[in-house]
Amino acid sequence: MLGFDSIGSAIVITYDGGPVLTTDAWINDDAYFGSWAHDYAIPPAQIDAIRQAKFHWLSHGHPDHLNVESLPQLTGGQLLLSDHRGGRIRRELEALGHNVGILKDRTWVTLSDRIKVYSIANQNQDSILLIDVGGTLIVNTNDSPDYGASLRVRQIARQYKTVFLCALHAWGGADMINLFDPDGRKLADPERARRPIAPRAQRAALMHGANHVIPFSGFHFYQRQDSAWANAFIPELDDYQTAARPGGPRVLPAFVRVNAENGEITRIKPPRTPRHIKAPEQFGDNWSDPLTKADAEMINSYFRARRHLASRFGFIEVRFGGKSHIVDLNPALRRRGITFEAPRSSFMTCIQHEIFDDLLIGNFMKTTLHGVDSLYPDFSPYVAKYGDNGGAKSAAQLRRYFLHYFLRDPIASALKAVTTGSEQMIRAVLPADSALFRQAKKAYYQIGAKRT
Repeated sequence: MLGFDSIGSAIVITYDGGPVLTTDAWINDDAYFGSWAHDYAIPPAQIDAIRQAKFHWLSHGHPDHLNVESLPQLTGGQLLLSDHRGGRIRRELEALGHNVGILKDRTWVTLSDRIKVYSIANQNQDSILLIDVGGTLIVNTNDSPDYGASLRVRQIARQYKTVFLCALHAWGGADMINLFDPDGRKLADPERARRPIAPRAQRAALMHGANHVIPFSGFHFYQRQDSAWANAFIPELDDYQTAARPGGPRVLPAFVRVNAENGEITRIKPPRTPRHIKAPEQFGDNWSDPLTKADAEMINSYFRARRHLASRFGFIEVRFGGKSHIVDLNPALRRRGITFEAPRSSFMTCIQHEIFDDLLIGNFMKTTLHGVDSLYPDFSPYVAKYGDNGGAKSAAQLRRYFLHYFLRDPIASALKAVTTGSEQMIRAVLPADSALFRQAKKAYYQIGAKRT
């Protein structure tokens, strides 16, 4: 067979005779300190194919994509990573004894006679993978932000007759939504979140030059007692098809097999996983465990090292087991801050191992915002993306970090800046009157004029 399967949460399995490549093969039982579990089982045939594949691409470090407990079942193939700044994932995987290969950025790499891949890494420590399966193109954006890459992807997609977009579009259940205001009101509302998914997915497909879209990267449910409330944000499979626009890119079922030789698309019907709700203690978390003096010192060091926080927040408060600790960041901003209330074990694990996103996305930690509207753009990216994964914490490290990704593709960087109003990100690394910045913006506007 020449083709591919979509299965699991964010898994693509490509075949050229036999299994060649998998993407983000999370195949064990749970993730995020037990908060996430598979909503649909992975059939035995696909499990066998995953284990037999020659290559396994891992888009980024979140445990529903790079799942450490799943890795022992992938040892028959080489682990492939996009070229992330800092190289943390490569170092840690190699320290565990894995065979790791780095895909050269924005370059086609051949994996078999009829399968090749093209990787695009971005400053969010996420990445996109284009997979050419005998002349059929898969655009796997998983849950990565765009950062202007859709421009380049669309240019490449024009060379293909059939293009599939595999991308996350849902109701927010794969992000941090356990947010409160100072009066204790929950900020995320499932009724407001439940807007039609298909039209957004179709728009994204058009942006990437795709004529088919496969729902992707969000097929989990919340199984902990302290996060099960978030299941209200998890769509049913039929919700992904609702309100699809006639004449737009075709919205396929989530789990399909595509034969790239004859174009046949067959639906895979995996069984639903029973939803058993479990106590947090089953995953090592006890909400009554108190905060210690040693914890406070480690928490201080962690947040103060991420120097950008002091320019936007006055304090970070942490609460365990009825005890509170405040990290003072900036007295001039004392009304602006964040309170985190969580079980001690998982919180301190994330501090010690620098994986704070696992707490946020697990959605059992209660987060209260004081004087700010969101964790974006000044907390989550600087703490978890640039700091934890990219190793960029000081002002100088951040400048070098942003410049590195800007120079990988100045046009795409300018595209992102102009379309999102985040030009200050570019100005942080390039003066507004610099020739390179002017050239990138000029190129963006010229391309935009051609598109219209």
